[in-house]
This record gives sequence, C-alpha cells and structure tokens, in this order.
Amino acid sequence: MATPPAQGKMLTVLSIDGGGIRGLIPGTILASLEAKLQELDGPDVRLADYFDIIAGTSTGGLIATMLAAPNVEGRPLIAASDINNFYLEHGPKIFSESCRQKYWESVAKLSFPKNPVYDGACLRDLTKKLLQDKTLKDVTLTNLVIPTFDIKLLHAVVFSSNDAKSDVLNNARLADVCNGTSAAPIYFPAHYFETKDDEGNTQTFDLIDGGVAAGNPTLVAINSFYKEKLKQKSGIPEIETVDGRKMLVLSLGTGAAPFEEKYSADMVSKWSIIDWVFQYPQTYTPLFDSVAGGTSDMVDFSIASRFQSVQAIQNYLRIQENGLSGDTAKSDIATEENMKNLIDIGKKLLKKRVSRINWETGRYEEVEGESTNEEALATFAKRLSDERKLRLAS
Repeated sequence: MATPPAQGKMLTVLSIDGGGIRGLIPGTILASLEAKLQELDGPDVRLADYFDIIAGTSTGGLIATMLAAPNVEGRPLIAASDINNFYLEHGPKIFSESCRQKYWESVAKLSFPKNPVYDGACLRDLTKKLLQDKTLKDVTLTNLVIPTFDIKLLHAVVFSSNDAKSDVLNNARLADVCNGTSAAPIYFPAHYFETKDDEGNTQTFDLIDGGVAAGNPTLVAINSFYKEKLKQKSGIPEIETVDGRKMLVLSLGTGAAPFEEKYSADMVSKWSIIDWVFQYPQTYTPLFDSVAGGTSDMVDFSIASRFQSVQAIQNYLRIQENGLSGDTAKSDIATEENMKNLIDIGKKLLKKRVSRINWETGRYEEVEGESTNEEALATFAKRLSDERKLRLAS
C-alpha cells in the first residue's frame, strides 16, 4: 500500500490559541505561511484550501473564523495578510484604554465594579458587520472548530461546521460563536443566544471564553476528526488508521511570559479569593495564569508525545513565544506601541529556532540542530502544497 502522502490522504490541522490582542503574533506567523503557499501555488490560494480542520479559541477562534468563513464568491473572507490589519484597526476600540484604566483604578480602591472591564458592544457590532447572518454550515472549504464553555451547564461546548451540517440546532451564527468563545471572564460579558430547528425546538447557550476549556485547542481539533470518523461522515480524508504519521498539525500560540518564580507556596497560602483573582499594581490574575498556562502546556506535551511515539515529530509544529513581558504579556493592551511590539515579536519568532517544551522544567527550549521557525514553515508549506496537488489530481 502506498504511503498516505502518495494517496493524498494526510489529515491537515491548523490550531490557534486564545490571547486577546496577542492574536497579532499568530497573525504574523499565518501571513508568512500563506505567502509561502502563494509562492508555490499562485496568489489566489488561501489557508482554508489546505487545512481539513481550522480550530481556534477566543481570539484564535475569531482568526479561524475569518480564515474559513466564505465571502459572496464562496472564497475565504480575508487573506492571512489582513489579520493584523484587523487587529490594528479594531483592537483599540474593542479594548478601550479608558474603560481599562477606570476599571482597575476602581479595583485598586477596593470599589469593585459590578460589570466586566469592557461591555463587548464593539466586538458584537464588529462580528455582526463582518459575518452578517452566516452560520457554521456556510463554512464549506474546511471544518471550522471553535471551543466555548457553557457557564449555565458548566461544561465545554465545541462548535464545528461539520456538526452544523447534520443538526440544525448546532448551526449557530458565526458571529454568536465568535462572541461566545471570546467572552473572557472579567474582561467581557457572557454571550447568550438560541438556535431553533424547523419544528420549533430551541437550544440555548450561555457562553464564556473557550479558553476556560481549551486555551490551546489543538487536541480539540484532532478529536473532532475522530468524532466525525466514528459518525461515518464525509468531508474529511478517509483514513483507516490515523496517528502522527498521517497528520500535519500546525499549532500557534499567542505568547506567554517567561518561566519565573512569580508566586510561592508561602505567598499564596495567605491569599484570599480576591488575591487569587487580582494582584495590584501589575493587574495579574494568578488563578487564570495557573489554569491557562497549565492546560496549554499539557495539550502541547500530550500531542508531541503522540507524534514522538510513532517517530513523526516532524509532522507536528508548535510555534510559541515564551518571552513576553510588561504590556506584551497582557491580553488587552491595544495601544499603538504595544500592537507594534507584538508584531515585531511575531517577526522575531520566525527567526528563532524551533522549540519544544521540556516537561521536566516546564520551559520551551530551542532544539539543537533544528531549523528556524520560518524555515520549518517553508517546509510545512511545501508539504501542504504537495498534499493539495495530490488531492486535486485524484
């Protein structure tokens, strides 16, 4: 039997982490990848032409949706090169500096506001204008996968375009899905909406940020394939046995602060619930730091182990910057200076050598003898291009 690439049956996955305005970092990486694909296959190709699954959480969900949602011609709504322009134009309105300053000043005076930092109106208006009434089933070029969390039912809800095509009650509007996965606690209000079928049945959703369940949605993306395989659905490659040898997975982080001894057992033992949620004047949120950092690293380690176990680690590329500090480490600082710094971080990340997490230390370490991330992306682009050509030929 021929190998999967020769059959044109590699499962291809793109996953983008959550992280607010730090979406500028993966936005920079994705623009580089799409430019390399266009060099190979022409200026009209888009990332959705190459990936069977595009997944994203929170800001990553917004990026994933823009890459996969169709325009009037049935092509992706925007090119990857437009992602950063989107953040540069709308970021300062979504993350209003005046709202942020007013909120944290009130907290510092122990006069705790009754509302989130931002009212979310700008984001809701923006997604409505951008996506209009498009629904998940309108996404046809790829399977869009977006994790959220239902605060009423206290369980994760994963939206996918494949599910939407088989169940009307899962066919949510893309704008609602984006607002649901982006509703980060403290920062934005929860997002409520309903779906209805032709018989009048209703399903309700009370959603908060998908990062509560999957800040790094790579594992959710891969599992969505197994779910479809079990249900015997079409629209994805028919692979009898799927492991790391038959997958191409690109996982993009939005950056994190470097490993540091920020807290200690002695320190946290004296904390109240307020201390766990908020540390002034740095505006740290220790509880969220702990949950987000731990779950993201666990996902990366789990997936890397799967690929290494079948000697296919070259099929899994995780690009993450773990040297953020100051404003760049925060998710809602949308000043002109900070957004420029985040783009610069993305560009410098391309020049760094491929890194992998050291599970003993919890740190990302450059791999001796590996190429730069940019060179690894070029290789990844070539493999994606070859896969697409084989599919088109067959």
